Amino acid sequence: MPGNRIAQQANTQTLKVLMSAGKRLDIAEEDQWRMLTYRLLARLLAAAPDQSVLDQLQAVDIQKPETDLSKAWHTLGKTAAQTKLTQVEQEYNALFIGFCSGEVVPYASRYRTGFLMEKPLARLRQDLIEYNIQRQHSVYEPEDHIAAVFEAMSLLIESGGRQQWTFFSRHIQPWSYALFTDLQHAASAQFYLPVSQLGRAFIELETTLSTIEHNSWN
Repeated sequence: MPGNRIAQQANTQTLKVLMSAGKRLDIAEEDQWRMLTYRLLARLLAAAPDQSVLDQLQAVDIQKPETDLSKAWHTLGKTAAQTKLTQVEQEYNALFIGFCSGEVVPYASRYRTGFLMEKPLARLRQDLIEYNIQRQHSVYEPEDHIAAVFEAMSLLIESGGRQQWTFFSRHIQPWSYALFTDLQHAASAQFYLPVSQLGRAFIELETTLSTIEHNSWN
């Protein structure tokens, strides 16, 4: 089962930390882990972490990390313990905002076409309408910002069914790994270096699970 692969890579302590935000008894444990990992990444990519987020990450304690995913969690927890709020706020601004733009431009349209506000955004908006996912009124970023896309994916996992894998194949798999690779090589990345490593390892795992799921439909 795909969930068994998740369970093998997800450390129990990591799951407990993620689930501290609220456990859903009607969702399989491995899907809760996936859902909450997307939400954590969305939170970190939407804005610099506050102290409560850093404290949560510090609680991750992986004694013997073996996989790329567990190693990334381990490094992120250690880095969070050494990170100051002012430092990470400056880092986030340099990476994602900057004077004109940051070192990483976190939009699907930019990665898939080279320009902003292009067809990938239009296609995403169509699917979000179909899935009845609406942007919050307080959010002004285009829907193809990586944080918004990951948040939408977490909602689809929470709902269950095949839509999550269709959404992943259309709107996450084609570009998110490249974004995390750019983030990994960004000059300003310190706290966000292990975030990028976590993102890369997680998307690799999700890609494997997506292939398994799609093959099971045939």
